[in-house]
Amino acid sequence: MAKAKKPNAAEASLEKQIYDLRQLLEISKSLNSVIDFSTLIDALLYTCMGQMKTLGVAIFTKKNFDANCFQLNRNYYGFELSNDYDYTIPEGHPLITKFSEQNICMTVSEIKKSKIPVDEPLKGLISLDPSLIVPLKAKNHINGLLVLGEQITTEPYSDYDKEHILNIASLAAIAISNAALIEMTTTDMMTHLKLKHYFYTVLMEKLDLSESQNIPLSVLMLDIDFFKRFNDTYGHACGDVVLQMVASVIQQNTRNQDMAARYGGEEFVVMLCDTPSSTAMKIAERIRSSIENLDILYESQHLSLTISIGVAEFDPEIDKTSKILVERADKALYNAKQCGRNKVSLAK
Repeated sequence: MAKAKKPNAAEASLEKQIYDLRQLLEISKSLNSVIDFSTLIDALLYTCMGQMKTLGVAIFTKKNFDANCFQLNRNYYGFELSNDYDYTIPEGHPLITKFSEQNICMTVSEIKKSKIPVDEPLKGLISLDPSLIVPLKAKNHINGLLVLGEQITTEPYSDYDKEHILNIASLAAIAISNAALIEMTTTDMMTHLKLKHYFYTVLMEKLDLSESQNIPLSVLMLDIDFFKRFNDTYGHACGDVVLQMVASVIQQNTRNQDMAARYGGEEFVVMLCDTPSSTAMKIAERIRSSIENLDILYESQHLSLTISIGVAEFDPEIDKTSKILVERADKALYNAKQCGRNKVSLAK
């Protein structure tokens, strides 16, 4: 029997290119099927780790759609951070401008050899000791930076590797742009929390998952105590500042897989995934305590405030709809108000 002919170098190279093109098609389908921003970032990071054979990957993106700088996303792998840097890069930075003008990725040594000044933002990026910095670029617009660590093989990235990751980054940039559009239509402009209608859409999906897989889920309803006093005494601009400060505290005390939304007026609602009521009560108390200890400086006036919170854990026997679960949390909130405000109450 004749032996199978081994492919020569040119044939092997062509086969790899065809394989990688198929991979790009699958990556494009995968990334563009995700509309949630944090889920998209996770998918992108894992894709890059697999495709580029590296254990170090991070991404700089805008924290929200109207931000003017790129910030290191809190989901990253294989890098050690220093307290000396805040890991932000202004969108007008020379490095961003260079990436906008040229379709390239760069090593740290290439950046240092260029005429880009090594200022504080760049020092923070370099401190990560990355092997390659890749722009997330769509239609000559930079949506972020991808940072890759050393390959598992310890070999430097080849020209082919760089071309491949630029293609992946281009697909990722389009997916991020699409996710940003979704973000704009589902986000409250004042607080940068989600809108009520989108919250209910996601909550319904999570409740189905919670019931089918027996995963706990809890909801918090929050209401700022005596909020009207801020508007009446200091004006609506002050009320806006208070809303933004409270929203910020809520965001700081929730994870990527959770969701916080502005329910209306001075009310907020939070979905805590994979969280029983015992843990939800601790989170709610942490939020309540943090807000109680806020010192808001508004037009030379020091302002303080408190918040009341209701907590309810999903019970499939009771909560036949998402609305029923939220109503139970709202009743617990009402009980917290009745008991003197600035309290956390658990639904029965």
